[in-house]
Amino acid sequence: MRIGELPYYVKWFILGIVIGVAAGLSALAFYYALKFMEFIFMLKLVGYEIPEPIGEGGSLNYVLHVERVWLIPLSAMLGGLLSGLIVYTWAPEAEGHGTDAAINAFHRLQGRIRRRVPPIKLIASAITIGSGGSAGREGPTAQLSAGIGSLIADLLGLPAEDRRIAVAVGIGAGIGSIFKAPIGGAILAAEVLYKRDFESEVLFPALVASAVGYVIFGSVVGFTPIFGYYIGSFNPLRLPLYVVLGVVDGLMAILYVKAFYTVHDSFKRWRVSNYVKPIIGGAVAGLIGLLAPEVLGTSYGWLNLAEFNRVNAFISPIVALPPLVVLAMLPFLKIAATSFTIGSGGSGGVFAPGIVIGAFTGFDAWLIFHHLMPSLTPNPAPFVVISMLAFFGAAAKAPLAVMFMVIEMTGSYQLLPGAMIAVAVAYLASGDYTIYRAQVPTRRDSPAHANEYREPLLMEIRVGECGLVKEPVAHVDEDAAKALNEMLRRRYTALPVVDSEGRFIGAVNLYDISGGRGKVRDYVKPMRHVTPWSTLYDAMSIMSEAGTTWAPVVDNGRLLGILTMESMNRVYTDRLRGMRQSVQ
Repeated sequence: MRIGELPYYVKWFILGIVIGVAAGLSALAFYYALKFMEFIFMLKLVGYEIPEPIGEGGSLNYVLHVERVWLIPLSAMLGGLLSGLIVYTWAPEAEGHGTDAAINAFHRLQGRIRRRVPPIKLIASAITIGSGGSAGREGPTAQLSAGIGSLIADLLGLPAEDRRIAVAVGIGAGIGSIFKAPIGGAILAAEVLYKRDFESEVLFPALVASAVGYVIFGSVVGFTPIFGYYIGSFNPLRLPLYVVLGVVDGLMAILYVKAFYTVHDSFKRWRVSNYVKPIIGGAVAGLIGLLAPEVLGTSYGWLNLAEFNRVNAFISPIVALPPLVVLAMLPFLKIAATSFTIGSGGSGGVFAPGIVIGAFTGFDAWLIFHHLMPSLTPNPAPFVVISMLAFFGAAAKAPLAVMFMVIEMTGSYQLLPGAMIAVAVAYLASGDYTIYRAQVPTRRDSPAHANEYREPLLMEIRVGECGLVKEPVAHVDEDAAKALNEMLRRRYTALPVVDSEGRFIGAVNLYDISGGRGKVRDYVKPMRHVTPWSTLYDAMSIMSEAGTTWAPVVDNGRLLGILTMESMNRVYTDRLRGMRQSVQ
């Protein structure tokens, strides 16, 4: 028996394990490729040792030191040059943030991802981020794992429906592995595809794959939560503050989305070679990095330093600014650096920058809360952690997944109530804005579910979309014999009847006037009609009721013509053909 013929749970348990292994190995490959590029560009070229998060061996005693600070823009430009050469030469679809490309493949490409995309994405993203570009490693890992999921489905000869599921599972397993958040990653696989819906078929295999990927990745790099353990206590008096924080995060998420796509769309319209655009984007990001090296790369380590209130670590190497001023600027500088790095065509994810922007926003909010209520807000950790996930839950339209990530990234349940409040408020405050343009509102709006969720076509197509036949028509005062001859000639069993002013008054039946005597008025019977705004279902109901192959179309009492079965069938067939083509 082929694997595609197995029962659902058996099939996807096996495939989940296979995709999970691929995701775990992909996460490790990208993790070490990125470390190598950071070593070459940041440490050896620039002389800047990037702080690591606690879960990856980082220290809270970090001191910022950049030996050759003037080389930061050069490093980022060189990364943009190399990344652009690789991407636009071999796989242009690998530019930008990978998660969005994987989502688009699910909805519109039947889950197809070219086989060359995963390795190109790995190399280009490692260079972009390692050279100082502001981007995340989750997007490349997601696209890498999704691409391998698509490849596995092809090798096993699975249908398009299964290929789509494999791509979505790859997204979740990749993110769950690289963030050491298998539950959140699995839920994200089902949630991130839509703005306000859930792909239930993805959840079971995503749980299996994320667990397997997490075990493989954690077995090599360790199982400590990426941002360490939060050991603070839960204080219900802070819940109103988390409501305020949620509003701020929702508004900042809107700013992030608008800024990113303003830059992105501007570069798309700019009539400059695609090879040049990432260089320019890298130059701008590098200049921002001159002012604040905290925005370079993933910034995970800086997030931890803010969480544990290591304020003195935040300095500018070229301008004498107080640390608190640097921290106040960082959410906006990180938005700008990310927008130019990825929006210009550089390769990297928008998830990690999103949680870093949220973290710095949370720290800035804590500064205000602490000034007003010092005893209630003794340290910034809960506000930093909750804000980073509320912000991205809003920007990615994935509130449920990020709530689970709170627990997994901090190893603590204490922050969950506050996160639930803040994420929900931020999601509402951000409205319809999303950082993933490929998302659709619901399953009903996805081309992948076009045939499953559309209304029956007869209830969707309007009569006005069909061509009408103006004749034959019987006049109320004409001889019945004339109407009879017309029906026999055209092989109709009935004709619509109008008065001298063209108003529809009913129908005359072939069998009623078979003798051909008298006037049409003597045989007219009432008949229901449709309008141009009625559906074909309405028209079909009238035809069935009257025993005809046509239905009268009336507007303001006047007969416009008749809708025939042939005309209905023509439009129906064209619409059905278009639907099928849209999902291929």
